[in-house]
Amino acid sequence: MEFNRLRQIKMRHLSAFVETVRFGSLKAASERILLTQPAISKTLKDLECILGVSLMRRDRGGIELTREGAVFRQFAEQSLAALSHGLASLDALSSGATAPLRIGALPSVAADLLPDVVQRFAELSPATPVTVEDGRIGGLVERLRSGDLDLLVGRMGRPETMSGLSFTQLYSEQVVFAIAADHPLARATSLEALNDCRILYPPKGAAIRPLVDRFVLAQGVGDWPNTIETVSGAFGRAMTLGPAQAIWIISQGVVARDIAAGRMTTLPIDTNAMAGPVGILARAEEDPTPTIRLFRQALLEATDGAAAR
Repeated sequence: MEFNRLRQIKMRHLSAFVETVRFGSLKAASERILLTQPAISKTLKDLECILGVSLMRRDRGGIELTREGAVFRQFAEQSLAALSHGLASLDALSSGATAPLRIGALPSVAADLLPDVVQRFAELSPATPVTVEDGRIGGLVERLRSGDLDLLVGRMGRPETMSGLSFTQLYSEQVVFAIAADHPLARATSLEALNDCRILYPPKGAAIRPLVDRFVLAQGVGDWPNTIETVSGAFGRAMTLGPAQAIWIISQGVVARDIAAGRMTTLPIDTNAMAGPVGILARAEEDPTPTIRLFRQALLEATDGAAAR
């Protein structure tokens, strides 16, 4: 029975299912995989018939996975990701090149830890090209699931976003109130002192947003009147160090080098409640390639080296 179902499931079934779930609608999925909506709808019904279960409920508001659909999703994504990785490796082999290692990273990791990691990895695997992309956690996780990224280094997401993924903690990172070293409020010890300041706040979807929301609420602070939501490192740095003299609520890694260089400092406010684990996210059921193992080794060495400093 199991073998018969495996024979019947085709790549078109998996692609239609995964893309529909990823984009939340048949219309968006049809544009992604160049099929008509009726064709995708029929493909999904065929898949449900093969499996003997309902995978999703569809209505005007979009799609919602059933319990069975949520389970099947992680294995469908892993299957497509493994195939994508295999095809990329074959292309690299045919061209005589080494397949690139594709790394996703949250901005704090990209700014602080990752430069040392890439240097160490270049010594371990000098022939392997590396691509690094940073961004919001939600988009990076989706790209990891789909196989567009080989590894993701960042904060662990909410439990409901971690299905099918593994997480190996590297260190714990603080969220800080970063400020120009010569700012007149550089010694402020309470959030009330910031009411008249321009505040750079993490937007919805940012990994640290829930931590910051809870912290500010616990401090009894309402909405600051002059807030800009951003995750842009370049914009945040320009606003904090420039004439605006903004106060930047950000993961410490993003501004660690600015602090070390004396351009910025952090407000002397206890932010331990906003600390969170940073680590390696990978597809749970996928055996890491030798190249990925070497990059993990470089990550661990760089983390140990940073802790020793």
